[in-house]
Amino acid sequence: MIAKMSKYNFVLYAAQSDDFVARLRELGLVDITTTGWEPSEEDRQLILDIEGLQKAEDYLARWKADEEHTTLGGEPYATGLEAFEAYTETQQQAAALGAEIARLEKVADELRPWGEFDPLKSEELAKQGIILHYLSTSSSTFDKELQSWGEQYTIAEINRTASTVWFVAITKPGEEISIDAQEMKSPKMDVKEAEARIATANSELKELDKTFARVAASEKLMKSYAASLKEQLQSGRVKATATAAADGTLLIMEGWAEKETSAAVDKLLEEYPNVVYLKEDPTPEDNTPVKLKNNFFARIFEMVGDMYARPKYGTLDLTPFFAPFYMLFFGICLNDAGYGLILLIAGLAMLMKFKTGMMNRAAWFATMCALSTTLFGLFCGSFFGLSLGEFFPSVKFFNFQDQFFSWALAIGMIQILFGLALNVYMTIRCFGFKYCFSNLGWLIVLLSGSLAAGMPMMNESWVIPGFTTSSPAFYAAIGVGMALMLLLNTPGKFLNPFLNVGSGLWNLYNNITGLLSDVLSYIRLFAIGLSGGVLALVFNSLAEGFVPEGANIVVRILVMLPILLIGHGINLFMSTISSFVHPMRLTFVEFYKNAGFEMASRNFEPLKNENDNE
Repeated sequence: MIAKMSKYNFVLYAAQSDDFVARLRELGLVDITTTGWEPSEEDRQLILDIEGLQKAEDYLARWKADEEHTTLGGEPYATGLEAFEAYTETQQQAAALGAEIARLEKVADELRPWGEFDPLKSEELAKQGIILHYLSTSSSTFDKELQSWGEQYTIAEINRTASTVWFVAITKPGEEISIDAQEMKSPKMDVKEAEARIATANSELKELDKTFARVAASEKLMKSYAASLKEQLQSGRVKATATAAADGTLLIMEGWAEKETSAAVDKLLEEYPNVVYLKEDPTPEDNTPVKLKNNFFARIFEMVGDMYARPKYGTLDLTPFFAPFYMLFFGICLNDAGYGLILLIAGLAMLMKFKTGMMNRAAWFATMCALSTTLFGLFCGSFFGLSLGEFFPSVKFFNFQDQFFSWALAIGMIQILFGLALNVYMTIRCFGFKYCFSNLGWLIVLLSGSLAAGMPMMNESWVIPGFTTSSPAFYAAIGVGMALMLLLNTPGKFLNPFLNVGSGLWNLYNNITGLLSDVLSYIRLFAIGLSGGVLALVFNSLAEGFVPEGANIVVRILVMLPILLIGHGINLFMSTISSFVHPMRLTFVEFYKNAGFEMASRNFEPLKNENDNE
């Protein structure tokens, strides 16, 4: 559900705005509207510093993961700013040294075939009119062309491998060389000097670890400094978007608080000097921030809904309604009890490790989806691609391949009808009963057709007595639905039949074509579940096929196990991604559309002390 909000308008002296925002931050219950904020140069610098501090935190986490660095101790810096400046300077030095080492290693690789030599002697020879060209080519080309090259130039082979020859050709000054080989610029050092420079640079790079050790010891100070910058940016954003009045003497701010905690906000405002405030309920025209308050089960699936958007304030939170469908769809798509057990073990391991926060919610999400997969896999008799029916012939498992195509369409129709029913309810609650006639008529027609025609198509025994496609009750229901769709679809203009019929026919066309594509989209449940099962069966057959005839159990295990682990690992990874993405697509496109979902433009984000979030 969506938490109820209270709207505030604050009027205060501009001089006290910083203190007022600080008090609201301490309270941690008020979201200040900052729509239309454009960052100043100072704000942009704050953003860059905050991002730099986040990168520093990420780098230090990787740096501390190296066992060599765990033994390094360091004296913390006096302040977070000093630590951050030291990190920034040291990081730049480390990056420069890293680039230099990479360059020198490349040079050393080029010089290594030439061995040790004195570059100064090459320069002295050049002054004497003897020019050395450093060349390399394939061994076959060198052996083939050596005689012809030797007739024109003095050739000296320096090094050779099975594929390449490095050699020197001597020419006079200004003489062009025409040899089909790759020429290297006259080297300024030999490999020995290059390796010495690499060692020196590595030594300098290692010396920087002492500074990083001090920065790591100052990590809490840096986090505190980052929090202060975030609060500074937050205060600047609030002040920049507040409305100035009385020649800048006064500021007017808009704020929001949850209705159930607004009494604490009222108490602060009553005690705070020189502040006038107005408190009222939001209107449909307000850009009200949204906060969701759901039960434990629905809260697990809020992370799925947040990947699209939160519902607009005043509408309906669809999370509790799509959560069971999403869980079911995930199990259908993965559709294997063995895979489900692996995910279940992973989910339970995450629950043991992460007790709170987003990772705990992700762990519960994985566990719920794993339970659905395991149960549906057992229902269909699939275990790592094996058919459980072969081992338990007395148990009648659901035949997914032969029966689920039509069931996928039926499940899709059920979710679409459920979405339409929610749309009707939300329209009545928000606007009144007369605004729901068009959707209500469409719901009646679809529901009647599903009960009278759809159910018997699924099973011949599923016939409702007195409500078949040839019964008067069915035609009456269709008539009522069509009347609502064609004659009462334009609120306030019910007496204009031409407008209503024209609009109704257009809506009917759009709804029919849209419904067809919506229902067919649910075939993906069947297709993904089938493809994963087929791949699992293929890997099983592949592993079995590599076993030599008459092999004992040890040989069978040694041959089959690597193939099964690799094959099922790939299949589990790909199928899990598909099982995560495609139910989300059905939720956001088909279900949200038919349920009349409207997205919110902002979430409820109250001012808080950033240090409390660490």
